[in-house]
Amino acid sequence: MNFSFYIARRYLFSRKKTSLINLISAISVVGLVVGTMGLIIGLSGFNGFDSLIKSLFSTFDAELRITVKEGKSFSTAGASFEALKRMPGIAYYAEIVEDNALLLYNERSVFATLKGVSKEYLQFSGIDSMIVEGGFKLQDATNNYAVLGEGISYDLGVGVSQAEPISVFVPRKGRESALLPTGNFNQKLIYPSGIFSIQQELDTKYVIVPISFAREIFEMPDKVSAVELKLKEGTSEKEVKTALTSLLGNGFEIKNRYQQHDYLYKTMKSEKYATYLILILILVIASFNIVGSLTMLILDKKEDIAILQSMGADRNTIRNIFLFEGWLISFIGAILGTVAGLALCQAQISFGLVKLAGASSSFIIDAYPMKIVATDIILIIISVSAIGFLAAWYPVRFISGKIFGDENH
Repeated sequence: MNFSFYIARRYLFSRKKTSLINLISAISVVGLVVGTMGLIIGLSGFNGFDSLIKSLFSTFDAELRITVKEGKSFSTAGASFEALKRMPGIAYYAEIVEDNALLLYNERSVFATLKGVSKEYLQFSGIDSMIVEGGFKLQDATNNYAVLGEGISYDLGVGVSQAEPISVFVPRKGRESALLPTGNFNQKLIYPSGIFSIQQELDTKYVIVPISFAREIFEMPDKVSAVELKLKEGTSEKEVKTALTSLLGNGFEIKNRYQQHDYLYKTMKSEKYATYLILILILVIASFNIVGSLTMLILDKKEDIAILQSMGADRNTIRNIFLFEGWLISFIGAILGTVAGLALCQAQISFGLVKLAGASSSFIIDAYPMKIVATDIILIIISVSAIGFLAAWYPVRFISGKIFGDENH
């Protein structure tokens, strides 16, 4: 066993002449344990919410969405899109007609985005699993039906059990009448069949309707707003995007699920790293206890230092004793904090100990979500170890230099 490490271990667990040194050492370990726990729990909480939001959006968003870079609509007639449908990595292909409309119901009005979908939409969307009232039904032999976001339903006061239809108004293209304002709008009626609840941004924005209804009211008989794709299992998303870009050219934009909500995901990632930096700063402040503990220990062991020097120990050997002392404090704090943090995270995942305030049976979850990510744990351990190293290095290099009479250290 390394001599310096052996002495450092004895110093760590032995009783000091001044009991305050033992107390400060214990406080140092506790501070690192709490700080490490905070980092693990905080980052795991962000990972949990990030994973939850991604899973919610994945029920609504396609794996790949094709839109035109300039303009709002495009035609899918032609050899390029026919070749796209036959690409080996594509499992399902759905055309989308989407635009804004005014909805009126019992003297209430709200602006919403109508998303006209083809019958293939349900093949890759999990929105039917997010229905909280009614069902996912868009057409029958006589009527068109709409599936509304929960926020839209609330603003309009719509219930699926009600028989009255919703009036949909859309400005007509290229026609304007000053004498008859209502003539400036296309108007159609549609019946509510279901209400979905996914995420507030989606629930207050979208109403899903048949693509034939959307084509008629938006006057887009031969164009679409987007094409959404589901890939076959095991297909590389990156390779398909590259192939689509080559096939369709630079006039089209191809986005995956992350890119469709890149602002939200970037904001969440920024918040996660900001939290990490704040907790690291708290950990740095807590590590000052290590500086105080080692400083007092070096002063307390002046006699031992003199004895070791007389026995032939050089300055580096003695300095390493106190460096190892600081590293042991950091290591013990990091390991105990990591174990405790992981245990609490796993308990939250398994038993949902901390509940969401005001959560009810209509909520998707009733407890704070947690997700443990190995790379975060490694980053935390490295960060705590680095802080511990620096906190030990300062008093050893400077205080011990004064004791040895080496003014230049």
